[in-house]
This record gives sequence, C-alpha cells and structure tokens, in this order.
Amino acid sequence: MASGFLNILQKITPPPIENPVDYDGWELKWKFLVFRPALLKNEAILSGILVFYVLFWYFGASINSSKTEKWMSAHQSILARQFSKPSVGNLRRDGYSDFFNFSTGRRNIASLHVIFSLRPYHDLVQLLFQFFWGLVDVQYNPKDSLELDFKLFPEALPHDFVWAIVAKDELRTIKDDRWDLTFTRATENPALPPSLSVMSEFADVTESLYKAHPALLNVLKDPQNLRYFRSLSITDQPRDRPDAPIPVEKREKHVILSLSVPPGSSAAATAPLVEAIFPFIDSLSKVSLRPETKNKTKKAREDLDKQLKEDAEKEKKEEMEQQREDQKAAKRKAEQERISKLSAAEQQKILERERKRSIRKSQTKAVRK
Repeated sequence: MASGFLNILQKITPPPIENPVDYDGWELKWKFLVFRPALLKNEAILSGILVFYVLFWYFGASINSSKTEKWMSAHQSILARQFSKPSVGNLRRDGYSDFFNFSTGRRNIASLHVIFSLRPYHDLVQLLFQFFWGLVDVQYNPKDSLELDFKLFPEALPHDFVWAIVAKDELRTIKDDRWDLTFTRATENPALPPSLSVMSEFADVTESLYKAHPALLNVLKDPQNLRYFRSLSITDQPRDRPDAPIPVEKREKHVILSLSVPPGSSAAATAPLVEAIFPFIDSLSKVSLRPETKNKTKKAREDLDKQLKEDAEKEKKEEMEQQREDQKAAKRKAEQERISKLSAAEQQKILERERKRSIRKSQTKAVRK
C-alpha cells in the first residue's frame, strides 16, 4: 500500500530544475534562494502575452461602457422630459458589448427600449476575425449600432403598413436583418437628401406621413443630423418572420430609429434626431390613407396570414412524417436486434418467411397491373 502511494507521488512530482554551472547572466541571491531571469525567457514571454491580453480586455470593455454611459448622459434630459418613468441611470448589460435601457410612461408610447450593440473591443480574437473577414467580404462592415425601439399603443397608429427612411449604404443589408422590410420597395424621393431612400409598401403612405409631420424632413435635411443616421422605420410586423399567424390581440406596432453610436466626445450629436422622434410619433394618429390603399393593405395581411398558416401546417405535417419514419426505423432496429439473438435455425426460418412474403407481394402487384 505504502509502496503504491510512493509510486504515485514519483509519477506526479515534476523533475528537478537543473541550474547550469556555467551560468554567467544576471542573478539575484538571498540566502539559499537564487533567481536567474535568463532561465525564464519562455515564462516571461507567456506572462507578457497574458498581461497584454488582460489590459486589452480591460481597456476595450472600458471603451464600450464609456460610450454607452456618455450617450445616455447626453440624452438624459430628453428622456426625462418625455417619460414619467425613464430609467436613464439603469443601464443593463449582456456581456461587454450589448447594453439595454427601458423607459415607459408616455402618451402614445407603451415603452422604449434603447439597445446598444457595440463591436467587441474587449475581445482581440473577435476583432481580428472581423478585420480579416472584412478583407474577404467587402460588404461586411461591422459598426457600433444603437436602436431606439418605440412600442406604440394601438390608438397611436390606426393603420397597418411598413415604411422606412434608410441611408443608402444600409440598403444592401437591411432586408437581411429586417424581415418586415421585405414588404417594401426602395425608391428615391425628391423631398429627402440624396443619401437617403424611402422604403414603402404603397406610395401614398409616404405622402401622408410627410403631411402629418413635415418637421421631420427639416431634421433629416441637416447634414449634421445624418452623420450617425441609419434608418427610421414604422412597422406593424415583427423583424423576424413568425412561424405562424400572430393573433390580433398580440400584434404590435413599432417605430424604430437606428443609429450609429457616436464617439463619447460627440455623444450629443444624435440628440436632434431623438428629440424629433417624439412629435413624429404623436403625429401618426393623423395619418390618413386612401380607401384603395387600406383595401390593399388588408388583403396583403390576409394573404400573409394564410401563407403563414399553410407553412406552419406543412411544417407540422413534415415533423409528424419524420416522427413516423423515426418510429419505423426504431422498430426495425429493435426487430433486427431481437433476431440477432436467436439461433441460426430460427433466423433461417424468419428469412425464409420474409422471402415468401416478398414473392407474394410482387405477384399481387403483377396481377393488379
């Protein structure tokens, strides 16, 4: 027993350090302790890499925290004026690149979610991946993005439609991220700056929105306000395609303002856009559509619900068929395992029985033909 324990200790004990006798480098001695740095080059390199990574992570995480805190601080007065329950100082985070804020308590607006999705400045590996992938895919352009998602009360917008103003450099990818915007068609509009496009289901939606709140155009015509503007959308559809029709009582309407996050020194640059959104939302109840547009929208939503229902039923049918196939396969496997345990004579009888059954089936099919 003791010898076995000693053998285990010998196996897990590291080998002794061999100090060369002819060592001529710098060393530090204290009594029986000797420190020779030249013998620890590999350890020094690894320690340096570790320290660099930790410092990189710390400063990267600090950059993201500083950006979000400065933006919230620069817009605190706006949110405090507009909401009875703003949670400006309550910024939640998911990791070190995603931050969230929630406000509520305002006419026409059920809630506001402020969502920061920043680049992973704290993660060197992800940054290198983004850099090299950007060399491969010229359309790949990661950004520090910010969304203000306004969930509306039902009476704030009496009509169903999808509409957006989008910066042209976002047109290539925005439909990949927003299923609801696939309902629209991008067009030029002379009332907007050349760098912006309109995405709308129907032409008169744009005209009605401009009439209801013309001040929005003045804000978007200022080049200073477009530096960080990405899109402004109104939608009665979810951003991701639902698996089945959404019940009427669970349907939501949103106004979504998408921005690029400005640097901390310019955090207040997006304040005019944020300020202008609130009167714009208040004006949506005044939007009036032509009767033919209302009918087209109603039919489009009915066709969508029908298609979603058919797709859901088809998917359910495919799942049930797959389950039946899996059950048959499991049954065949269990039968094969049972037969494999029988004697050779019994196995031969079963094979002969299966052969005769196959012959009878083939003869029956021949007679039917």
